[in-house]
Amino acid sequence: MADQTAKGEEFEKKAEKKLAGWGIFGSKYDDAAELFDKAANCFKLAKNWDRAGSVYIKLANCHLKLDSKHEAASAYVDAANCYKKISVQDASQSLSQAVKLFLEIGRLNMAARYCKELGELYEQEQNLKKAMDYFEQAADLFQSEEVTTSANQCKQKVAQFAAQLEQYPKAIEIYEAIARHSINNTLLKYGVKGILLNAGICQLCKNDVVAVTNALERYQELDPTFSGTREYKLLADLADSMDEGDVVKFTNALQEYDSMTRLDPWKTTLLLRVKNAIKAKEEEDDDLT
Repeated sequence: MADQTAKGEEFEKKAEKKLAGWGIFGSKYDDAAELFDKAANCFKLAKNWDRAGSVYIKLANCHLKLDSKHEAASAYVDAANCYKKISVQDASQSLSQAVKLFLEIGRLNMAARYCKELGELYEQEQNLKKAMDYFEQAADLFQSEEVTTSANQCKQKVAQFAAQLEQYPKAIEIYEAIARHSINNTLLKYGVKGILLNAGICQLCKNDVVAVTNALERYQELDPTFSGTREYKLLADLADSMDEGDVVKFTNALQEYDSMTRLDPWKTTLLLRVKNAIKAKEEEDDDLT
């Protein structure tokens, strides 16, 4: 692939020469853009992702000089796709530029799509705060374009990260809003019990038994079938064991549920926090007696 790298370098040099030379203002940027595009393709074929990414940014700058914001945004996306293979930070910077331009030209759906992608990149890096911010922005943009399914997916991500960051009220508010919205939708109503389970687990994390009991009553009013589900039984059993400060009962309720429906890592992490809080209280009470 060395020949592709050499070709890429040749095209890049020609493009730089065009930019440095004289010429009708628009035409030199048009000509350079065409050459940068060819150079970037050569670097991609050579799997030289860093060079390809940097040339796509030069291509974006040419398009900006020509006031072609859509083409510039697309070039930034191409740069991000190259950088993803070597540097999440560089990929994120390029995607941020693309989002900014798509917003400027009113392409909200595209901006939403790449905000979501930014959220996924930061999630991959375990930067939950930034991931949450971008998924939240994506959700708002999808909602404004009435792409409800994508908006809800992004909102659930926001709630998931909020709970991991111990922002339980925020997570609860989002889950409950999604459940209310979904209950009258034929396609979405079957997922409501899972969403209410997530909301209930966040309630448990607040270590307030009264709040959990009140929430369970609200959830039954929202979905009269909820009280007959295994999700409701789990939450009710966990609330009872929390009230009694009984770690063994808490663990047994989890094991019973998990034997039928596997608890995912997110639920396991949060429920472990609740279990540890019950344990700590139990030890505190033992110290006092």
